[in-house]
Amino acid sequence: MTADDRRTGNLTASGEGPVSRKGRASRERLLERFRILRLVRSSRVPDDGPAEDAAVRRRLGFSFWLAVAWLLIMAFVAVFAPMLPVADPTKVAFSGPREPPSADAWFGTDALGRDVFSRTMHGARISLAVGGFAIVFGMVVGGSLGIVAGYFRGRLDQAVGFAFFVLLSFPSLVLAILITATLDRSLLVVSLTIGILAVAPVGLLARASTLVFAEREFVAAARVLGARHGRIIVRELLPNVVIPMGALTLLGMAIAVVAEGSLAFLGLSVAGEDAISWGKMIVDGAGLRDLQNATHVTMFPVVVMFVTVLSLNFAGDRIRQYFDVKELAF
Repeated sequence: MTADDRRTGNLTASGEGPVSRKGRASRERLLERFRILRLVRSSRVPDDGPAEDAAVRRRLGFSFWLAVAWLLIMAFVAVFAPMLPVADPTKVAFSGPREPPSADAWFGTDALGRDVFSRTMHGARISLAVGGFAIVFGMVVGGSLGIVAGYFRGRLDQAVGFAFFVLLSFPSLVLAILITATLDRSLLVVSLTIGILAVAPVGLLARASTLVFAEREFVAAARVLGARHGRIIVRELLPNVVIPMGALTLLGMAIAVVAEGSLAFLGLSVAGEDAISWGKMIVDGAGLRDLQNATHVTMFPVVVMFVTVLSLNFAGDRIRQYFDVKELAF
């Protein structure tokens, strides 16, 4: 028995005869897989940066938790606003218009005598709902297209990438006006309108992240072991691509909240007398008389909206730093 025979497995365990061609081919394929895995492992890029930098980066800090606390309060208010002991936000009181803040009306009243504090709390419902629905739609649609395009590449990648760039090239405000002016201005339509604008940025991020992770060792190992494309996408790529996409969620939600306010200035936000949002409140108080004599009508919704958007941006950025998401710079 020679050394080559022992290495290639040409002899049986007892050394009396050759094994079948099928068994020899199976062993050769297994050895080839081990060689590929060894090459992939040797080409791994070493981690950069000392452990101290990673530890500092992973400290979220007090300001992060302060932002999270504010967002939790806003989420609680948005969900339970109808059950809170506050005044009716739609009740008109012509006897007390533009009243300054007082013990009875903490944020004062608007031009129709409606309680600004109550309207600010109820306005969180539409503003946050639009922001949340829009970014979820963008992540599901854009993320799915980006992952599939980045994994299969080729003509599919070119077609999806072309669609993304066309969507980015089209003026966002014009597209939003076309959709909301054509369809009914319901909560779903406004949310989907802003969500469509989020598809391309999220899709490009998902594609860029997929291109990075598709070359990693665990994906190469799954391919070598014969895993199907669907399993590689769902089990190997998706859990890793979700991290940078998740870091983008809060940042995208902040943009969506501001976008809803922009549509409100154009009169294209959610329609209805009972539909209260921060953007519509700012528009209602943007008249010359209110700005001169009743600044509180506009000031309080502006402040609440500003702090909420700032908290979303700050929390999203800290999460990005925590997970060291460098793929965001696509």
